[in-house]
Amino acid sequence: MNHKKNKPYQIKSKNNTVFNVNNSTAPLYERLVQYASSGQRSFHVPGHKNGSIYQTAGMSEALKQDIWEAILRIDVTEIEGTDDLHHPEEVILKGQQLASACFGADESHWLVGGSTSGNLALLLTVCAHPGDIVIVQRNVHKSIIHGLMMAGAKAVFLTPDVEPHSQLAVIPDLQSVKQALHQYPEAKAVMLTSPNYYGIGIDLTAIAAECHLHSIPLLIDEAHGAHYSHHSRFPSNALKAGADGVVQSTHKMLAAMTMGAMLHIQGPLINRTLLKQRLTMLQSSSPSYPIMASLDLSRYLIDQYGEELFAKGLEARDHFVQGVKKSTRFGVLEVSYSNTEHMESIKSAEPLSMNGDKLEGSKDDVISYWTQDPFKVVIYDRMDRLPGTQLQKMLEQYGCFPEMSDDRYVVLVFSLGSQMEDTLHALQALEQIEEQLVRKEAQEQIQENHQDEGTAGKELLYSHGYHESDKASQYELCEVNPQDTRTPLLSEPVEFTMIPVSEEQIETIPLEEANGRQSAEMIIPYPPGIPVLYPGEYIGEQMHRQLMLVRSHPIKVQGAADSSLHTIRVYIVSYDQSKD
Repeated sequence: MNHKKNKPYQIKSKNNTVFNVNNSTAPLYERLVQYASSGQRSFHVPGHKNGSIYQTAGMSEALKQDIWEAILRIDVTEIEGTDDLHHPEEVILKGQQLASACFGADESHWLVGGSTSGNLALLLTVCAHPGDIVIVQRNVHKSIIHGLMMAGAKAVFLTPDVEPHSQLAVIPDLQSVKQALHQYPEAKAVMLTSPNYYGIGIDLTAIAAECHLHSIPLLIDEAHGAHYSHHSRFPSNALKAGADGVVQSTHKMLAAMTMGAMLHIQGPLINRTLLKQRLTMLQSSSPSYPIMASLDLSRYLIDQYGEELFAKGLEARDHFVQGVKKSTRFGVLEVSYSNTEHMESIKSAEPLSMNGDKLEGSKDDVISYWTQDPFKVVIYDRMDRLPGTQLQKMLEQYGCFPEMSDDRYVVLVFSLGSQMEDTLHALQALEQIEEQLVRKEAQEQIQENHQDEGTAGKELLYSHGYHESDKASQYELCEVNPQDTRTPLLSEPVEFTMIPVSEEQIETIPLEEANGRQSAEMIIPYPPGIPVLYPGEYIGEQMHRQLMLVRSHPIKVQGAADSSLHTIRVYIVSYDQSKD
């Protein structure tokens, strides 16, 4: 086991005094426990006065919960001994420095507003002036779009690559990043997301190196990868790959409370003074001490127990995966770790940038393998009859609540807190669901056998209205030439602003007339769920052909007012966002 117990860290105080701190301590949490047991009388906020309000005579018994009172006893404010998140000098400073040593950063910042606050802070730091350009992958979290709006930045969008086995969108490849940096050398940063919601990512080392050749930082939304690099079975994290700014949702895959996250910084490419100012602007001046204590404890657990911390969760996960593999109906997604076959399939293709130039470089420049998080278990119906959304609903009826689902897949999240009882319950639920489906399909087959050929059409497969024709539509995009349907690798710079747009500045026109117009809505073909068009993005000839092609295939379109794409919302020609 990879124990880190009692390993001293050397950290610096505000005045640069170096001192040793043992990592078998959780300084903020321990200080709060001392406060809770001290008997101090509160003449300060918060108003619940160490939870005493819930012990008031006559208070409903339902509200007299010991667990709630215990939490409130450590829900304090900035008083003597508890330090200040926005100007840390004592226990919070020590806790953050222990976190930076544990996660491999130069500096780590506790976030009480989730990864959202970290993404916003990074963008508002690298985009110091309105109109600054950031290279961003298309399928990013909405917080990144909001950060671009707040910064008044311009985004050059990169089309994600597609993992060939699952057909799920993953991070853009190195070749796309190189092309973008070559075409937009004035870019202030590259911002990508890895891993995605399904636990699929790539090794970021080559992309980080390419960014550094251009002297700009690589920013990574690693919200789902806070546990990476802390066990030999987990992929390496973005910091080890050389990323300059990394945001992790400590509450997602480690042991922090919801809204607890961390922002890790390394290297000289990010203005750290400005970053701290942005964090002060974005985070509450009254941050939650229970959330910060949970961040402190999450780091403490890793330092104290090392790989052993994840053993039971991985055991539960492995037992579940093996159980599903024995099923005749359900499967577990396993990505192709090498993309050699993928490269063979596209090496003769000539992807185009927006100006029509061929991409430079060779297939050797492309990242050589995907990574997959073992804690993200993605299951599906091998017969492609049961949509993932319906499978999720059926699992919930048996008391199993997945993280998310789409038209095909259901994502189950395991973690360091998962138990074998959870696995056994989920496997039993899948067995019962499979039996239920067998009975239902047998009944439907009998009914079909009694129907005359060519009459009425096929009966509904499931009570929620899913048709066989839906299945054909759902996967149509995967059956056509991917080079024909692929979004252009690079967009032109798309301007983002906080200035609201009124309906008077928008009109609806036939899609055939949209060439050269500026989109006023987002267009998202699903699957794979990658926005091909953002509001404010101009529709050039290649993009127009792409939209016409999307319309010609029976796939779902999200984001558009007219999901059939017969019409599209655009800005009125006389309206110029840049002059408003």
